[in-house]
Amino acid sequence: MASSPSPAAGNGDFLPLAGVRVLSLALNLPGPAALMRARAMGAHCTKVEPPAGDPMRLYNPAAYAALHEGVEIITLDLKTAAGLDRLHEMLAATHVLLSSFRPSALAKLRLDWPALKARHPGLSQVAIVGAPGERAEEPGHDLTYLAESGLVTDCALPPTLYADMGGALLASEAILKARLRAGASQAEGLYQEVALNAAADWLALPRHWGLTQPGGSVGGAHAGYRVYPCADGRVAVAALEPHFSQRLCAAAGLASSRDMLAPDTREALGAWLSVRTREEIDRLAREHDLPLLTLAD
Repeated sequence: MASSPSPAAGNGDFLPLAGVRVLSLALNLPGPAALMRARAMGAHCTKVEPPAGDPMRLYNPAAYAALHEGVEIITLDLKTAAGLDRLHEMLAATHVLLSSFRPSALAKLRLDWPALKARHPGLSQVAIVGAPGERAEEPGHDLTYLAESGLVTDCALPPTLYADMGGALLASEAILKARLRAGASQAEGLYQEVALNAAADWLALPRHWGLTQPGGSVGGAHAGYRVYPCADGRVAVAALEPHFSQRLCAAAGLASSRDMLAPDTREALGAWLSVRTREEIDRLAREHDLPLLTLAD
């Protein structure tokens, strides 16, 4: 099993958010994932949690621990005057506030943008919402945002939480944008809304362009860009460019001039791969410099 990827933001010691203080009120996945990215870029990250804690800690403690490594956790009851007073003390020394509440919930706490801007003019806010503008009050989750964007194509659940993680990247990008603006002009704080359904729409662009539709070159139509069964597992074939396609056909004993979009080419390659083991295919990939990756069943 592959190890978890590092959240490191870049190469070397360059930390674009060094010295920046980010405070998060965001629970579950998108907000903490954005905070993870901000911390990897050098930000000092603090998270305020309600007395009941973050639900993520209950349903996946390992994920919670990974997301919050190096993050200062403070428990406050924002439904009390004392809790809100303490939060405002912290916001006075904060550069960027990250939130994921519905706008109506923030307004009840007088943490909506107009109220925050009046009290903390130098503070920026990145507000993660499900959908933008008037739709921000609508209930939703990763699955509904992906479905809306055309990324749920059958009854199987997507293999990961694309909208949540894509939204986290957009939120960390918004934190960078806020600090670049402040550093360039010493302007007042900046409000930015990050919608998870917009993140799903961004990720769905290749499908809307036709690239990953069933008839698209990376949607299964190209014989050199498919997942095929082999004798003891599967093989992901990514021989899309002509020089890779030609090498693959040559290795399979097929004419290098074969039409890679022709059904008979897919059938021929599928038949050739089906009787070969993962070990054989891995060796062929090394010998012929081919982008093939074998997988267990």
